[in-house]
Amino acid sequence: MANPGIVRGKKKKTVFVCQECGHESAKWTGKCFACGAWNTMAEEVVVPETPAATVAAANNAKPVAITEAQTEKLPRFSTGSAEFDRVLGGGIVVDSLVLIVGAPGIGKSSLTLKTCANVAAGKTVLYVTGEERVGQIRLRAERLNAMPPNLFVVSETNLAKIAAHIENMNPALVIVDSVQTVFRPDIDSAAGSVAQVRECAVEIMRIVKSAGIAGFVIGHVTKDGSLAGPRLLEHIVDTVL
Repeated sequence: MANPGIVRGKKKKTVFVCQECGHESAKWTGKCFACGAWNTMAEEVVVPETPAATVAAANNAKPVAITEAQTEKLPRFSTGSAEFDRVLGGGIVVDSLVLIVGAPGIGKSSLTLKTCANVAAGKTVLYVTGEERVGQIRLRAERLNAMPPNLFVVSETNLAKIAAHIENMNPALVIVDSVQTVFRPDIDSAAGSVAQVRECAVEIMRIVKSAGIAGFVIGHVTKDGSLAGPRLLEHIVDTVL
């Protein structure tokens, strides 16, 4: 007979999630039924959603007629590259989050680091790396002649600490390289898992919007060239390049 004085903890709900496409299943399967990948189903703890009542209480916006809606001109600043500005529709938009994806070695980090240097000529920029040491970033910056004093670099993967750096510095632009290396300590799954990538992207978006800054996040691709992680990630950000 069980000891009545012992209170057993509530078992956490888990699901099996495909690490290639984000498909969820109640049971483990050797093959993902959504994308067809083999041995990609991993068990993850379900992250509880924010109650609708809480969201409603936090949002006091009221519906208005489209004819009465106020237009706003979103401020932009240049990347320092006419071609990059053109791709972004005229420059980097404040309060926006851009996802940059591509094959390994294609130049994602070099492109963003050079952009950081251009922007840091007149603004403060924070480059967060989860894949390299600060010294490695410096070596690349020296090769690219990207060494302005307003460009700050930190090697960090804990999202809570990254958020603290952003709050303390209030940079005009923040880079997270890459989103698959960042983790939230309150989520019981490894960095790079579908749950971590999804929730970290949502939190980075919230940080960018609330601070009124611009952000770039770098993402990996799978062997077939598609974005690694949940398809939802593409819908969280403002722009996918």
